[in-house]
This record gives sequence, C-alpha cells and structure tokens, in this order.
Amino acid sequence: MSLANGLSYLAIPGPSVIPDRVLRAMHRPAPNIYTGELHDLTHSLIPDLKAVARTDGNATIYIANGHGLWEAALCNTCSRGDKVLVLSSGRFGIGWSEMAAGLHLDVELMHFGERSAFDFDQIETALRADTGQKIRAVLMCHVDTSSSIRNDVRAVRDLLDAVGHGALLMVDCIASMGCDRYEMDAWGADVTIAASQKGLMTPPGIGFAWFNDKADRWREDADLASRYWDWRPRAKPEMYYQYFDGTAPTHHLYGLREALDMIAEEGLENVWTRHETLARAIWAACEVWGQGGALRLNVADPVHRSHAVTSVGMDSPDADRLRHWCEFQAGLTLGIGLGRVPEDAWFRIGHMGHVNAHMILGVIGTIDAGLKALDIAHGPGAVEAATRVIAGTVG
Repeated sequence: MSLANGLSYLAIPGPSVIPDRVLRAMHRPAPNIYTGELHDLTHSLIPDLKAVARTDGNATIYIANGHGLWEAALCNTCSRGDKVLVLSSGRFGIGWSEMAAGLHLDVELMHFGERSAFDFDQIETALRADTGQKIRAVLMCHVDTSSSIRNDVRAVRDLLDAVGHGALLMVDCIASMGCDRYEMDAWGADVTIAASQKGLMTPPGIGFAWFNDKADRWREDADLASRYWDWRPRAKPEMYYQYFDGTAPTHHLYGLREALDMIAEEGLENVWTRHETLARAIWAACEVWGQGGALRLNVADPVHRSHAVTSVGMDSPDADRLRHWCEFQAGLTLGIGLGRVPEDAWFRIGHMGHVNAHMILGVIGTIDAGLKALDIAHGPGAVEAATRVIAGTVG
C-alpha cells in the first residue's frame, strides 16, 4: 500500500512547481507570430525582466536552457584564446568552465569545493598576478544548484575594483533569480544569465541574458558570437523575429508573462522575504534532525546558504533510501545529490518559485515520516522547529 496516490509534489531544484495561472495562460491555440497580440506581449516582457534582475541594462531572451545561456554570455564577450577566471563552489561552476574550455578559451578554474564559499584572499592573489590584464572575464554562480552555496557578488566586484582589474563580472543566477536577493546594477555585475524553470516559474526552454554597456562594448571584438548567439539583435530588434532569431517560443512567452505578473503583484522584496523565511524553516528542521543522527546541512554558515535550494548530507546510502520512500510512499520527489560523492549520501530540497508555508511544512513532515519509517537516526522535534519559524514570521 502506498500513500503517494493523489497530487504529487516535485520538490527538486528545478524545474519548479508551475503555477496554475501560468499553465492556464499557456493552454491556448498557437498564436499568429507575424503580428498582433504576441508582439505586444513580448515587448511588455522586457521592462519586467529588467526589473526582476534590478538592472537598467539590456535584457534578451533565448530559446535555450541554462547551458545555452552560459554559451551566449561567453560568445558575446570573448574570442578564441581569451582567458577567463572561473570561481566555483559546485558542479555548475565547473560546468561553466567546461563550456568555456569547449569554446577554446584559456580557463583558470578556482574550485573552492562543494561546502565552502569563495576564498577572497586566493581570488585577490590570482587577480594581482594577472599584471597584463589577460583575464577577460570572471565567471561565478550566485547560487550553485548542486551545493546550495550562495556567493557574494558585490564582494567580487569590490575586489575587482580594489585591484584595478578591468575584467567583466559574469554571474549565473539560474538558481537564484526570483528567489535570492540579486541586484545586478547595484552589485556591479556586467552580465547576468538565468533561465525560466526555477524562480521564474515557467517551464524549461527559455533563458535570459542581461548585459550592461561595458559588456556590449566587448561584443565589438568578440569573434565567437554566431548569428544565433549574438545578443545585439535580440536586445534591439528591428524585426520581431530577431528577438529569438527565428520562430518565437509562443506558449512560453504567455506563461512568462503570467509569472512576471505574479511576481509584480506580490512585490519582488516580498518574494525574496518569502523565500528566506521558508528556507529558514527547512534549515531549522535539518538542524534538529542532525542532533540525533548523521543528517547535516551542506553549508554550515547561514550567510552562504541559498534561499532557493538546500543540499543535505547523510550516511550512504540513506539519502537514496529516503528519497525513494518520500517519492513512492508519500508522493514527494526530492532532488538527487548531483555532483556529490557518493551521490547516495546527499539529497536536495528545492524551495523556489511557487512555494508557500503549507507546501514546505508538507516537505518537512514527509521527510520526518520517512526518517521514522526507515529507522534512520535523527533528532525529534523538527516539524515543531519549522512551525516556530513560520509562526514567528507571519503570526
């Protein structure tokens, strides 16, 4: 007998839960792509995309996932043989470095492990050693989805400025956009990338690149930009098809319009606060569970924990046992320990986008039941600890 029959809950760190409003907006016949409503809708997206990234710069839309946006950012700013410095705190930072190497860039990877945020002394040493300013761009993930580490974008910009280095600062916000506070202009990022399927609450398939005037100037001598990846026509299209270099992703655009409306209605500051509160409820539960067993949060310092995803470690193979029980006995799907060794000693909780208190308390209660059902040692009172966080915020 299983208790999983009914509405299942996908609590992986993307794709996230798609709101009914977004699904209804997408449930329509194919529109005319040559004129009319779809054109007006697409034009309306651009200022709202800028608002969610907190930038006055350019915003572009690609029919691509996050990996495509990694390539777009590099192709518009770099030429074959250019050097990039990649700061990594998880599998996706490494992935961006691999993308850069595949484009024949000279990659210097600084990997700080899967449990630690950036070491700024090491970064400063690397930047000061680059006396010829050969590093064209510094690449970083604001949040690495594999490790759930959140890194300090403003501090990287401050360090670049302090040492007088002119490299572009390029930030992957795929996990964090619309979840963790991010302010592109105020924090000094030159290029920001994100995708639709996490905090922006739209099915996977479209991605976004925001860039400022400095990054656009670097486009002048970047020889990697093919017609498809070139962001200039997308940012200032003379004809509608140039937004996408081809047929528009019609139904994604309708869904994105509804998702951005939902963010605006709630208020971006409130969206960030909601994610922070729900994340703290999960952390409180994990800390209690860990008092009586091996379960542990991957990131020790709360300052460096993402508000969108939480990586949790256990004894091998208990994470896989727990994930399997939650999915097949209770209808809750947790994320795998992507990029972790051993993978069956880790799981991840996605708490991004269209999530609220009762959903997160359901996640916590289900995990608590799974720990009991599988006789995995853990501390008691986790659900109570989480409810205190929620009650203390909204009571």
